[in-house]
Amino acid sequence: MQRKKNDVKARTTLLPSLPDEHQLRFSKYKTAKELWSAILKTFGGNEATKKRKKNLLKQQYGNFKAEGSKTLEQTFNRLQ
Repeated sequence: MQRKKNDVKARTTLLPSLPDEHQLRFSKYKTAKELWSAILKTFGGNEATKKRKKNLLKQQYGNFKAEGSKTLEQTFNRLQ
């Protein structure tokens, strides 16, 4: 009983978190595990893609710097 409850809770958390254009496509999965696997398969990418994304993010982080006229808060918000 608790397992079913947890599965429903997980599924109802995952599904609305997806972009609107993907809601219908992913609503066919009956369990949270199936849904999560499909999400990973669709959005996760393969190892080479993940490595490229990681390297790009590292490069962007390394190149990030505050602009002289911006406040600390504006710079922080830009970083997010």
